[in-house]
Amino acid sequence: MSWLTRLGFVAPAASASGDEAALMARVANGDADALALLYRRESGSVYRYALALAGDEATALDAVQEAFAQLLRGPQAYQPGRGSLGAYLAGMARHQLLTQWRDARRHVPLDDSLDTDDTAELMPSSDTRLNQNQQQDGLWAAIRRLSWPQREAIVLVDLQERSYDDAAAIAGVSVDALRTRLHRARQRLADLLAVGERP
Repeated sequence: MSWLTRLGFVAPAASASGDEAALMARVANGDADALALLYRRESGSVYRYALALAGDEATALDAVQEAFAQLLRGPQAYQPGRGSLGAYLAGMARHQLLTQWRDARRHVPLDDSLDTDDTAELMPSSDTRLNQNQQQDGLWAAIRRLSWPQREAIVLVDLQERSYDDAAAIAGVSVDALRTRLHRARQRLADLLAVGERP
């Protein structure tokens, strides 16, 4: 079973074709339709990335909003030759989240509400759904226990299915460093999930 299947992740639809540089030129000239198109194309993947890193909807939404605000304040900073527009926006959201994370000097806390003892009263079909939800919740809880670099590698490559080049650009590391982080993250995640499955 793939990581994506285990997380219940559905890959986003391919973005509309079009030249990102031309779209950004329209945005820079104040074209509201171009901005709306850009937002529809890119906000979903940037939000999912931010949510997986932050573990909190409000924080993820703030990061997405700040990424687009920064893009509007300085559209000329985007350089198409250095990567996709989606990767650029995700990188800005990452910067926002990392700044908040460093300021707080702590990791996102685990959700203690995952433990439930009231499943005995549920019907069999509900038991099955509850079991699947708990497994998915357990996986997300394990992901949130990873260090920031490891969590980011899992999110970028395994959840968002970004190329190694794009993921490395967003994370601000070399492709080799990203591969190392991803390998360690997968090992740590497997260990955390194995501990969670013990009686």
